[in-house]
Amino acid sequence: MKHYLLTALFITSFSFAQELTLERANGLAGLPLKCMQKEYPNKLSQLLIDESELGGPKELHPAFYGCFDWHSSVHGHWSLVYLLKRFPDIDRKEEIISKLKVNLSKENIAEEIAYLSKEHEKSYERTYGWAWLLKLQLELETSEIDEVKQLAENVKPLSDLIASRYIEFLPKLNYPVRVGTHTNTAFGMSLAWDYAMHSKNTELQNVIRDNALRLFKNDGDCPFAWEPSGTDFLSPCMEEMGIMQRVMPEKEFLKWLKDFAKPLFDKNYKWEPGKVSDRSDGHLVHLDGLNFSRAWNMYRLASQYPKQFSHLIPLANEHFNYSLPAIVDGNYEGEHWLASFALHAFEEKAALK
Repeated sequence: MKHYLLTALFITSFSFAQELTLERANGLAGLPLKCMQKEYPNKLSQLLIDESELGGPKELHPAFYGCFDWHSSVHGHWSLVYLLKRFPDIDRKEEIISKLKVNLSKENIAEEIAYLSKEHEKSYERTYGWAWLLKLQLELETSEIDEVKQLAENVKPLSDLIASRYIEFLPKLNYPVRVGTHTNTAFGMSLAWDYAMHSKNTELQNVIRDNALRLFKNDGDCPFAWEPSGTDFLSPCMEEMGIMQRVMPEKEFLKWLKDFAKPLFDKNYKWEPGKVSDRSDGHLVHLDGLNFSRAWNMYRLASQYPKQFSHLIPLANEHFNYSLPAIVDGNYEGEHWLASFALHAFEEKAALK
């Protein structure tokens, strides 16, 4: 009953005003705080060469062992740094900073680098976890809190390693991965592009731009009706638009988009949010992430091109509203990661103002 009432309260509050208030920020911060130093349950996704490599999550990944898996831990850390920036007076500020300092110590990051430097782990978290790590780096570097900004220096060697992995890997990728899950090529490139632009890493920018155009420029008629697949948490069509919007000049992008996503130009276009049948199922709840993925890309389109795409804002809101209540439904299957997706959608929505 408690979860039902809480969910109903969130549905009511978010149906009319999707704003990231201090009250909501306090609630969302509680989710990564609850799991960022919670070792179990845990999905390691480890490739073992022999029994000497066996170890617990905290031993293997002392920085990012919480929140069920490595990538969820990384974007849980991003969520907290983002909320600190938006809300300097957030309730649990000192606790947040303290836990960030413990997890993101130089020593812990050195262990993460050692793990990713194993020859047989070069593809570890490629490219989803890589992308979120670079987004975390960007957020740390732009923090206005000295204690938090200083942590960027600790994480930078790991970010440099990830950037070098992108530069090495993308030219080898003969065909893009178009799934709606972790290995989606377009999503991994988009967050990496944002970091490359922020850090003025021209080599990374050039590699991402050149390979995005090589992989996606000739695409057309994205099959919107095929979405979603049963366990998608990213929208393949929208994420491809997301990277091309970043790397293409305006006229070229809009021309490409008319061939790729003609339905979005229809001011009466309807697209049903992905429906979740069981939020206690760790894979079925992925569809809440899909709704946030669609929403943040529609917000981004409407923000940069309001004349062409302002009509997408209500559709983005519909997707956003459907899945926001899932963040507080009490199921760890969604709680350990969905706050980050909601916050990224809030981040893109904020640019509409």
